[in-house]
Amino acid sequence: MPKIAEIEPTPNPNAMKFILREPLTWGITRSFDKPEQAVGDPLAMALFDIEHVTNVFYVDHWVTVTQDGDADWQELMRKLAVPIRDAPSADAKSEQLAGQSGAAMNTEALSEEDRERLHKINAILDEQIRPYLQNDGGDLFVVGLEGNKLSVHYQGACGSCPSSLSGTLVGIENLVRQIEPDIEVVAV
Repeated sequence: MPKIAEIEPTPNPNAMKFILREPLTWGITRSFDKPEQAVGDPLAMALFDIEHVTNVFYVDHWVTVTQDGDADWQELMRKLAVPIRDAPSADAKSEQLAGQSGAAMNTEALSEEDRERLHKINAILDEQIRPYLQNDGGDLFVVGLEGNKLSVHYQGACGSCPSSLSGTLVGIENLVRQIEPDIEVVAV
């Protein structure tokens, strides 16, 4: 059972990041935008059972919970701490979760050229974007590459943060254009 080391605000005023002493997963992201998506995930289901919770995102040593803006954070954090502390630490289930995460885009239908393009895009995102998003309690993954259109999906605190759809998205597009000058990046 993980112990909470600290709780940090994120750039999204409706999201808080719980940093844990033990990992919940080993590199497997779990992201839920609504309770129906959390079926089968005991931690996410328990968090969605708490009034005002609108999004749950966790990976490794941290959990980000987003609320609807109507709750008092002090009271809500006390309630959220219970299921977070009761969650099992990372174990053999991580391999099973990897197959269920949906975070990885299916690249089998892509041409070899598009797979190489996607590899380069993911490398630059891994190096220059994801660490900053993860530091703020979120993440993003690529959900599609069709021609010159790259579709990305924000997770955790980034999913409902106003700056993710404006400044961050523009920054991502400018960065990716260094290797793909004609690409358009859209958030889905």
